[in-house]
Order: sequence, then structure tokens, then C-alpha cells
Amino acid sequence: MPTIPWTPAKSAKDATGPALAMASEFELTSLRHVPRFFLDSMRIYRQTLAADGALGVSLEARPLRGRFRTLSSWRDRAAVDAFIRVEPHRSAMRRHHSSMKRAKFVFWDAPEPQLTWDEATRHLATAGPR
Repeated sequence: MPTIPWTPAKSAKDATGPALAMASEFELTSLRHVPRFFLDSMRIYRQTLAADGALGVSLEARPLRGRFRTLSSWRDRAAVDAFIRVEPHRSAMRRHHSSMKRAKFVFWDAPEPQLTWDEATRHLATAGPR
């Protein structure tokens, strides 16, 4: 599946200046978990677009490899923390915890809200697994 390109969130109207960037990378234990993880990823993508404090998001799925990556920017860490505590993200974290072979999360300060996969890949490469 191709990457879903960078999409500004609803709360990002003409947002400029610094942002909190976040990238994540997930590898599933088995391909049998891919369909449900993919569906939850799409629900969370839509959640992000509507979330207060979200500035933008992009997704990358490699379903035949059982690998998924996310890239998003936020107003601040409080917005991210609020986002992960509500549905559908909260249930998805619980549902997929045991199907994770590896997960990485990395945050950095970005000069502007729009991010690229090149910079996310660099940051993910330096992050250890969680």
C-alpha cells in the first residue's frame, strides 16, 4: 500500500512555527494481525485529523511485511497525551499490545508543522525499540 501523504489536521488552520513531531514504527508478530491493525490504523488516522492540537499526519503501511509507520505533528505534548487516552486509540493500544514484535516511538522539536518521511526515518533510526 502506498503512503498516505501528509494531511493537515482540522485544528491546524494556517499553523506555522514550531511543532512537536512524533514518529512511530510497529512490527507485528504475525501477518494474521495485519487486517485488524490496518483497520485500527485507519480509525486512528481519522481520529488524528479531528483531534484538538493535532497539526498533521501521514501513514505508511507495509502489510505484507507486517510493518506500519506513523508521522504526526502536534501543538504540544499535552495534546498527544490527551489523544492517546481517548477512543479509538485507547482500545487499539490494548488490543494490539500482545501482537507487537517491536514498537518504536520518537519525538522531536520541528521548526514547522509539516513533516517529511526523510526526517522521520532519520529520527526512527536513532531510537531504540520499546
